[in-house]
Amino acid sequence: MGFRTPKEVLEVVNTLVAKKRKTSAKKTFVAAILAGSYIAIGGLLALVVGGGLPEMANQNPGLQKFIFGAVFPLGLVLVALAGADLFTGNTAYFVPPVLAKSIKLDVPLKNWTIVYLGNFVGAVAVALFFAYYTDLLAEEPWLTATKNMAESKATQPFFKAFLKGIACNWLVALAMWLSFAAKDVTGKILGIWFPIMAFVAMGFEHSIANMFFIPTAIFYGADISWTSFFIDNLLPVTIGNIIGGSIFVGMVYWYLYEHE
Repeated sequence: MGFRTPKEVLEVVNTLVAKKRKTSAKKTFVAAILAGSYIAIGGLLALVVGGGLPEMANQNPGLQKFIFGAVFPLGLVLVALAGADLFTGNTAYFVPPVLAKSIKLDVPLKNWTIVYLGNFVGAVAVALFFAYYTDLLAEEPWLTATKNMAESKATQPFFKAFLKGIACNWLVALAMWLSFAAKDVTGKILGIWFPIMAFVAMGFEHSIANMFFIPTAIFYGADISWTSFFIDNLLPVTIGNIIGGSIFVGMVYWYLYEHE
Protein backbone atom coordinates (compact mmCIF):
# COMPACT_ATOMS: atom_id res chain seq x y z
CA MET A 1 0.00 0.00 0.00
CA GLY A 2 1.34 3.45 -0.94
CA PHE A 3 0.02 5.16 2.15
CA ARG A 4 -0.68 4.47 5.81
CA THR A 5 -4.21 3.88 7.08
CA PRO A 6 -5.62 6.17 9.80
CA LYS A 7 -4.89 3.50 12.42
CA GLU A 8 -1.29 3.24 11.17
CA VAL A 9 -1.01 7.02 11.30
CA LEU A 10 -1.91 6.88 14.99
CA GLU A 11 0.92 4.40 15.50
CA VAL A 12 3.29 6.87 13.82
CA VAL A 13 1.99 9.65 16.06
CA ASN A 14 2.49 7.58 19.22
CA THR A 15 6.04 6.75 18.15
CA LEU A 16 6.68 10.44 17.49
CA VAL A 17 5.43 11.38 20.97
CA ALA A 18 7.75 8.79 22.52
CA LYS A 19 10.69 10.41 20.73
CA LYS A 20 9.62 13.89 21.77
CA ARG A 21 9.45 12.75 25.42
CA LYS A 22 13.10 11.64 25.25
CA THR A 23 14.27 14.94 23.73
CA SER A 24 15.84 17.35 26.20
CA ALA A 25 14.18 20.68 26.95
CA LYS A 26 17.10 22.54 25.36
CA LYS A 27 16.89 20.62 22.10
CA THR A 28 13.11 20.93 22.10
CA PHE A 29 13.45 24.70 22.48
CA VAL A 30 15.95 24.95 19.62
CA ALA A 31 13.73 22.81 17.38
CA ALA A 32 10.82 25.09 18.33
CA ILE A 33 12.78 28.19 17.34
CA LEU A 34 13.38 26.58 13.96
CA ALA A 35 9.67 25.82 13.53
CA GLY A 36 8.66 29.38 14.39
CA SER A 37 11.24 30.64 11.92
CA TYR A 38 10.05 28.30 9.17
CA ILE A 39 6.40 29.32 9.59
CA ALA A 40 7.50 32.96 9.53
CA ILE A 41 9.46 32.42 6.32
CA GLY A 42 6.33 30.99 4.74
CA GLY A 43 4.42 34.03 6.00
CA LEU A 44 7.01 36.41 4.59
CA LEU A 45 6.83 34.72 1.20
CA ALA A 46 3.03 35.01 1.29
CA LEU A 47 3.26 38.73 2.07
CA VAL A 48 5.78 39.38 -0.69
CA VAL A 49 3.75 37.48 -3.30
CA GLY A 50 0.14 37.93 -2.18
CA GLY A 51 0.64 41.38 -0.69
CA GLY A 52 2.04 42.60 -3.99
CA LEU A 53 -1.25 42.08 -5.82
CA PRO A 54 -3.47 45.03 -4.76
CA GLU A 55 -5.32 45.28 -8.08
CA MET A 56 -6.12 41.57 -7.98
CA ALA A 57 -7.23 41.93 -4.35
CA ASN A 58 -9.74 44.57 -5.48
CA GLN A 59 -10.93 42.97 -8.72
CA ASN A 60 -10.58 39.25 -7.94
CA PRO A 61 -10.12 38.87 -4.17
CA GLY A 62 -10.74 35.12 -4.22
CA LEU A 63 -7.83 34.53 -6.58
CA GLN A 64 -5.56 36.81 -4.54
CA LYS A 65 -6.42 34.90 -1.37
CA PHE A 66 -5.70 31.63 -3.17
CA ILE A 67 -2.27 32.84 -4.31
CA PHE A 68 -1.47 34.08 -0.79
CA GLY A 69 -2.48 30.70 0.59
CA ALA A 70 -0.73 28.73 -2.14
CA VAL A 71 2.78 29.85 -1.15
CA PHE A 72 2.34 29.93 2.63
CA PRO A 73 2.61 26.10 3.08
CA LEU A 74 6.38 26.37 2.55
CA GLY A 75 6.67 26.85 6.31
CA LEU A 76 4.96 23.62 7.34
CA VAL A 77 6.74 21.68 4.59
CA LEU A 78 10.03 22.80 6.14
CA VAL A 79 8.80 21.87 9.63
CA ALA A 80 7.72 18.40 8.52
CA LEU A 81 10.62 17.48 6.23
CA ALA A 82 13.60 19.42 7.57
CA GLY A 83 12.65 18.66 11.17
CA ALA A 84 11.35 21.14 13.75
CA ASP A 85 8.89 21.33 16.64
CA LEU A 86 5.63 23.22 16.06
CA PHE A 87 3.12 23.97 18.82
CA THR A 88 -0.01 23.58 16.71
CA GLY A 89 0.87 20.08 15.56
CA ASN A 90 1.84 19.04 19.07
CA THR A 91 -1.63 19.92 20.37
CA ALA A 92 -2.90 16.89 18.45
CA TYR A 93 0.02 14.46 18.80
CA PHE A 94 0.00 14.19 22.59
CA VAL A 95 -3.74 13.65 23.03
CA PRO A 96 -4.04 9.96 22.00
CA PRO A 97 -1.39 8.74 24.47
CA VAL A 98 -2.93 10.89 27.23
CA LEU A 99 -6.35 9.39 26.57
CA ALA A 100 -4.80 5.92 26.42
CA LYS A 101 -3.25 6.70 29.84
CA SER A 102 0.26 5.91 28.61
CA ILE A 103 1.43 9.41 29.57
CA LYS A 104 0.17 11.94 32.10
CA LEU A 105 -1.24 15.37 31.25
CA ASP A 106 1.83 17.18 32.57
CA VAL A 107 3.89 15.77 29.67
CA PRO A 108 2.07 17.64 26.88
CA LEU A 109 1.65 20.75 29.03
CA LYS A 110 5.42 20.95 29.52
CA ASN A 111 6.09 20.32 25.83
CA TRP A 112 3.48 22.83 24.66
CA THR A 113 4.93 25.54 26.91
CA ILE A 114 8.51 25.07 25.76
CA VAL A 115 7.55 24.78 22.10
CA TYR A 116 5.17 27.75 22.18
CA LEU A 117 7.86 30.00 23.62
CA GLY A 118 10.45 28.73 21.15
CA ASN A 119 8.06 29.26 18.25
CA PHE A 120 7.52 32.83 19.43
CA VAL A 121 11.25 33.54 19.52
CA GLY A 122 11.76 32.15 16.02
CA ALA A 123 8.79 33.93 14.47
CA VAL A 124 9.57 37.34 15.98
CA ALA A 125 13.26 37.00 15.06
CA VAL A 126 12.34 36.50 11.40
CA ALA A 127 9.87 39.39 11.62
CA LEU A 128 12.53 41.73 13.00
CA PHE A 129 15.68 40.72 11.15
CA PHE A 130 14.41 39.44 7.81
CA ALA A 131 11.08 41.20 7.28
CA TYR A 132 11.75 44.58 8.95
CA TYR A 133 15.50 45.31 8.91
CA THR A 134 15.72 44.20 5.26
CA ASP A 135 12.96 46.67 4.25
CA LEU A 136 11.36 43.94 2.16
CA LEU A 137 7.91 45.28 2.99
CA ALA A 138 8.79 48.97 3.38
CA GLU A 139 7.41 50.10 0.02
CA GLU A 140 3.91 50.05 -1.42
CA PRO A 141 1.83 48.01 -1.92
CA TRP A 142 3.46 45.68 0.61
CA LEU A 143 3.54 48.14 3.50
CA THR A 144 -0.18 48.85 3.41
CA ALA A 145 -1.03 45.17 2.86
CA THR A 146 1.08 44.15 5.86
CA LYS A 147 -0.44 46.77 8.15
CA ASN A 148 -4.01 46.22 7.02
CA MET A 149 -3.87 42.47 7.50
CA ALA A 150 -2.39 42.74 10.98
CA GLU A 151 -4.79 45.48 12.08
CA SER A 152 -7.71 43.37 10.87
CA LYS A 153 -6.44 40.42 12.90
CA ALA A 154 -5.97 42.49 16.05
CA THR A 155 -9.37 44.21 15.96
CA GLN A 156 -11.73 41.30 15.32
CA PRO A 157 -14.01 40.17 18.19
CA PHE A 158 -12.53 37.67 20.66
CA PHE A 159 -15.07 34.94 19.82
CA LYS A 160 -14.52 35.28 16.08
CA ALA A 161 -10.74 34.93 16.52
CA PHE A 162 -11.36 31.93 18.77
CA LEU A 163 -13.54 30.18 16.17
CA LYS A 164 -11.05 30.92 13.41
CA GLY A 165 -8.35 29.42 15.61
CA ILE A 166 -10.32 26.18 15.98
CA ALA A 167 -10.90 25.85 12.23
CA CYS A 168 -7.29 26.67 11.45
CA ASN A 169 -5.70 24.05 13.63
CA TRP A 170 -8.23 21.44 12.65
CA LEU A 171 -6.78 21.80 9.15
CA VAL A 172 -3.15 22.19 10.28
CA ALA A 173 -3.28 19.03 12.39
CA LEU A 174 -4.98 17.19 9.53
CA ALA A 175 -2.20 18.38 7.22
CA MET A 176 0.34 16.68 9.47
CA TRP A 177 -1.89 13.58 9.69
CA LEU A 178 -1.85 13.41 5.89
CA SER A 179 1.92 13.86 5.81
CA PHE A 180 2.28 10.91 8.20
CA ALA A 181 -0.01 8.88 5.94
CA ALA A 182 2.28 9.46 2.95
CA LYS A 183 5.37 7.31 2.49
CA ASP A 184 7.31 9.57 0.10
CA VAL A 185 8.34 13.21 -0.02
CA THR A 186 5.97 14.15 -2.83
CA GLY A 187 3.01 12.66 -0.99
CA LYS A 188 3.95 14.46 2.21
CA ILE A 189 4.19 17.81 0.44
CA LEU A 190 0.83 17.35 -1.28
CA GLY A 191 -0.77 16.19 1.97
CA ILE A 192 0.44 19.34 3.69
CA TRP A 193 -0.25 21.78 0.85
CA PHE A 194 -4.01 21.37 0.40
CA PRO A 195 -5.17 21.87 4.03
CA ILE A 196 -2.69 24.69 4.70
CA MET A 197 -3.56 26.53 1.49
CA ALA A 198 -7.21 26.14 2.44
CA PHE A 199 -6.98 27.57 5.96
CA VAL A 200 -4.95 30.56 4.77
CA ALA A 201 -7.20 31.30 1.79
CA MET A 202 -10.28 31.12 4.04
CA GLY A 203 -8.73 33.52 6.54
CA PHE A 204 -8.51 31.27 9.58
CA GLU A 205 -6.10 32.10 12.40
CA HIS A 206 -2.82 30.35 13.22
CA SER A 207 -1.18 31.47 16.45
CA ILE A 208 2.41 30.88 15.31
CA ALA A 209 1.87 32.57 11.94
CA ASN A 210 0.39 35.54 13.79
CA MET A 211 3.57 35.69 15.89
CA PHE A 212 5.15 36.75 12.60
CA PHE A 213 2.42 38.73 10.82
CA ILE A 214 1.41 41.05 13.65
CA PRO A 215 4.88 41.84 15.09
CA THR A 216 6.08 42.56 11.55
CA ALA A 217 3.29 45.11 11.15
CA ILE A 218 4.06 46.57 14.60
CA PHE A 219 7.71 47.04 13.61
CA TYR A 220 6.53 48.86 10.47
CA GLY A 221 4.38 51.23 12.52
CA ALA A 222 0.91 49.65 12.40
CA ASP A 223 -1.65 50.99 14.87
CA ILE A 224 -1.41 47.93 17.13
CA SER A 225 0.02 47.72 20.63
CA TRP A 226 1.84 44.66 21.90
CA THR A 227 -0.85 44.33 24.57
CA SER A 228 -3.55 44.27 21.91
CA PHE A 229 -1.59 41.65 19.97
CA PHE A 230 -1.35 39.35 22.98
CA ILE A 231 -4.86 39.84 24.40
CA ASP A 232 -7.04 40.51 21.37
CA ASN A 233 -5.48 38.05 18.94
CA LEU A 234 -2.90 35.65 20.32
CA LEU A 235 -4.94 34.60 23.36
CA PRO A 236 -8.20 33.62 21.61
CA VAL A 237 -6.40 32.15 18.61
CA THR A 238 -4.13 30.02 20.79
CA ILE A 239 -7.08 28.67 22.78
CA GLY A 240 -8.87 27.92 19.54
CA ASN A 241 -5.79 26.22 18.08
CA ILE A 242 -5.54 23.98 21.13
CA ILE A 243 -9.18 22.91 20.79
CA GLY A 244 -8.90 22.42 17.03
CA GLY A 245 -5.86 20.18 17.30
CA SER A 246 -6.55 18.31 20.54
CA ILE A 247 -10.29 17.64 20.17
CA PHE A 248 -11.07 17.77 16.46
CA VAL A 249 -8.07 15.65 15.49
CA GLY A 250 -6.23 14.03 18.43
CA MET A 251 -9.28 13.02 20.46
CA VAL A 252 -11.53 12.11 17.53
CA TYR A 253 -9.01 9.86 15.83
CA TRP A 254 -8.05 8.21 19.11
CA TYR A 255 -11.74 7.43 19.67
CA LEU A 256 -12.23 6.08 16.14
CA TYR A 257 -9.13 3.93 15.86
CA GLU A 258 -7.73 3.17 19.33
CA HIS A 259 -10.55 3.36 21.84
CA GLU A 260 -12.09 -0.02 22.63
